Amino acid sequence: MFTLLQALSAFAARLRAATDDRGDVPGWVLVTVMTAGLVTAIWLVADGQLTSVLDRAISSVSQP
Repeated sequence: MFTLLQALSAFAARLRAATDDRGDVPGWVLVTVMTAGLVTAIWLVADGQLTSVLDRAISSVSQP
């Protein structure tokens, strides 16, 4: 009987652990902040080149 209670207790503990789905909030915050930083850095470095590429692409499409 004691082993059955131990097994049920272990099963209940696993169920509680499985339903605790809070996620990795600090990890997602770090990923978001690093992504924003990378986009900003690339934008600052390549702003002129990206603008000229976009202008050339728009002008090649819009010319009759």
